[in-house]
Amino acid sequence: METPQSASSLDIAVATDYQIESVALIDRAIQIRWNDGIDSTYHYIWLRDNCPSAFHPHTGERSFDLLSVSKDIHPLSVSFDETTLTIEWSEQAHISHFDQSWLREFGYSSALAKDHSSPYKSWDGTFIDHIPMYDQHSIMTSDSALYEWMSALDKYGLTIIDNMPDDADSGVQTAMRVDYLRQTNFGMTFDVISEKSPINLAYTSLSLPLHTDLPNQELPPGYQFLHFLSNESIGGESTFVDGLKVLEGLREEQPEYFRLLAEYAIPFRFHDTAHDIREHHPVINLDNFGNIVEIKYNAHLADIFDLPSDVMYDYYLAYRELMARLKDSRYKIELKLAAGQMVVFDNRRVLHGRNAFDENVGERCLKGCYVDRSEFKSRLRTLKKQLA
Repeated sequence: METPQSASSLDIAVATDYQIESVALIDRAIQIRWNDGIDSTYHYIWLRDNCPSAFHPHTGERSFDLLSVSKDIHPLSVSFDETTLTIEWSEQAHISHFDQSWLREFGYSSALAKDHSSPYKSWDGTFIDHIPMYDQHSIMTSDSALYEWMSALDKYGLTIIDNMPDDADSGVQTAMRVDYLRQTNFGMTFDVISEKSPINLAYTSLSLPLHTDLPNQELPPGYQFLHFLSNESIGGESTFVDGLKVLEGLREEQPEYFRLLAEYAIPFRFHDTAHDIREHHPVINLDNFGNIVEIKYNAHLADIFDLPSDVMYDYYLAYRELMARLKDSRYKIELKLAAGQMVVFDNRRVLHGRNAFDENVGERCLKGCYVDRSEFKSRLRTLKKQLA
C-alpha cells in the first residue's frame, strides 16, 4: 500500500478496469476519478457511516453510532493502491479501508447512480398466448428452475404452473419453495368453493368482477397461489388484467385522474361476525422514484368515500374512468384453467376475477394461499447470488 499523503497531491493512474485513477477533496466529500473517465463523489459523513468496521462481522447489521462523530468529520489523509482506498479520519483516530469494487458498486453520484426504473413489463390481452408456464416438479427440485419461474413472475406478474400433483397440499408446498405463507382472516390457506352461507363473493358461483384481494388490510397480500383441484363446471373461466398496463395508459392520457387516484386515500372494509378490518389506501401507489408499484382496487370492499368536499366529485370521475378502463376488453385475459394447474400472480398488480359457473354441473374447487412481496423479493435476490 502507498504511504498516506494529502488528497490534494494524489494523482496516481491505475491501468486495470474500474480502478481509481485520482482522488481530490471537494466540499465535504471525496471526488474519485475512475480510469474509465467517470467521476464520482462520496461525502465524508457517508464514508464514515459505511466504513466496513461499522457493521457487525457476523450479522452484517450496522453497529456504528453515527452520533459518535461530528457532522464536520473529515479526512486527515487519503491513499489508495490497486484494490483499496484508505482514509485516516480527523476523529477517534480511526482509519477506514474501502475496497474499490465496493465503492464502485455503491456509487451514488453521476453515472454510477443506480437505475431505479421499474423492472416490470406490462401486458394487454394478447399476453394470453405468452403467459409463462412452468413444470411443478422442476420448480420443486431445481433452484435454477425456481429462479427462472420467479424471475418471470416478478417481471410479468402472472404465470401458470403445470403438472401439479393431485394433492390439496401441493400448492402450499410449491408456495413454500419461495418462503413462508401470509396468514389473513381467511386463514393460512383457503378453499375457493361455492358455499350456502358465503362470507365473500369468491365463495359463490356468481361472476366475480376483476379485483385485487384484501385492500382492507394494512398491507394487502403479495403473490397469490390458486391451485385448481377440479374445474369441471360449466363456466368459471378465470379473468386477469394487468393493472400496470391500465395505469400506464391512464397516466399518459388522463394525468389529473391518475394524480387524484394516487394522492387521495379511500376506505376499504371487510366485516363478518368475527372481523371488522378497515384501512384507507390510495388506489394507486408509486415508489419513491415515481414507478407504479401497486393498485388496490376492489369495488365490493370499497367503503363509503370520505374525501374532502372539493375533491369528491372529481375523484368519482377519476374512479369511474379507471373502472371503465379495467373493463376494456383490450386488456383482459380469459382462460379455463384445468385440474392440475396453478395460477400464480402478483395480487398488488394483476387484477383477477372469474365468470359465473353452474354449481350443479361438475365440480369447481381451488386451494389458495399467499406469499408476501418482501419474502418473494428476498428469495429472488438470494437465488440470484447462489446461482451467479
